[in-house]
Amino acid sequence: MAWKWKYSPKEQLENVSSLHPGLTGLQNLENTCYMNAVLQCLCSLTPLVQYFLSEKWNTALHEEIGESATAFGCLVSDMWLGEFDYVSPEAFHSVFGKRYPAFSNRTQHDAQEFLICVLDDLHEAFKEPSQERQSPGAEASTRSSSGTSIITQLFEGQLNHAIRCLTCKAHTDRPESFTVLSLPIPSTRVCSLQVQQPTHSCCFLLHDCLECFFQPDTLTLNNQIHCYWCGSNQDATVKASITKAPQIIIFHLKRYSLSGGKTTMQTELRIVKNHSKFHFRFAWQDRNRKKLSTTVCYPFSDLDLSPYISTSCCSTTEYSLCAVVNHAGDLDYGHYTAFCKHSVTKHWYSFDDAQVTKIPDSAVQADTAYLLFYTSQGY
Repeated sequence: MAWKWKYSPKEQLENVSSLHPGLTGLQNLENTCYMNAVLQCLCSLTPLVQYFLSEKWNTALHEEIGESATAFGCLVSDMWLGEFDYVSPEAFHSVFGKRYPAFSNRTQHDAQEFLICVLDDLHEAFKEPSQERQSPGAEASTRSSSGTSIITQLFEGQLNHAIRCLTCKAHTDRPESFTVLSLPIPSTRVCSLQVQQPTHSCCFLLHDCLECFFQPDTLTLNNQIHCYWCGSNQDATVKASITKAPQIIIFHLKRYSLSGGKTTMQTELRIVKNHSKFHFRFAWQDRNRKKLSTTVCYPFSDLDLSPYISTSCCSTTEYSLCAVVNHAGDLDYGHYTAFCKHSVTKHWYSFDDAQVTKIPDSAVQADTAYLLFYTSQGY
């Protein structure tokens, strides 16, 4: 069903005739709180909601693979145009499970993995062929290389990995697209911000996590790269930077780490003389994981990403927090909830499955934060 609006996009969400516009809970279908929390965050993002409350998504939809995207669109309509305290996401869960069988059962799943699959699925359902010509021999590095969509327009950013062999000094760049940035939480042994709390625990700023992600890394010993020019494994440096900042940037706080704080990383680099092509792979050995309950303090506005953005990037660098996915509990059990800032009232609300509660700004800062959604202040 195509929704036609007589209002401008800016007025659309302010003129919906609903008792609970954008404040509709989602029924838990048995261990589907991870899904509900992510859907609430996505359904609170103004440009995405506007897209689905218009006829644009119907005209762009590839019907042969768009069943779950259609169900998502109907869910957005129910949550913004309906007159219910809560609705059931049963239809979406059912068709999405057909596309991604891992999520078809009603057991607990990781919210970040679900989010990535949802964004990928929506992109495939709406993508249009890319108009950009790719140079011969260049590797596809972005999702948009196979087409653009509302997802690439809103969520896709671009990283560049500058890699330098320390023996022959060969330098090359590896572009990589992202929709979610997974940020490490620093060790408490190097805590840069001490906050006096009853538990005397260590607290980090979100910028501490960003610094860890973007700091130069030296790959040595078992983490050496294979350099084509040298013909053998060599030490190398790797430095990441943002070359394209998305309109909506999502941060995943890596609260699951290996016991003992050690992670094994395997990297491989091949530099081919003719086209400067290379393959760069991180393989994380996932064993003996534990959850980190470290508090990460994140700003509500004026998050400045300019220290991590390439000088060639002209994107807006300041962002404001608009939604949070929380996880309380441990690895094998727990519960997901969401905090979302309403685009019309500008108030924050807690979404706990079917229950929706208005909360003060102070409650949004929580040590259970797992996914952070930020929107560009230039939008």
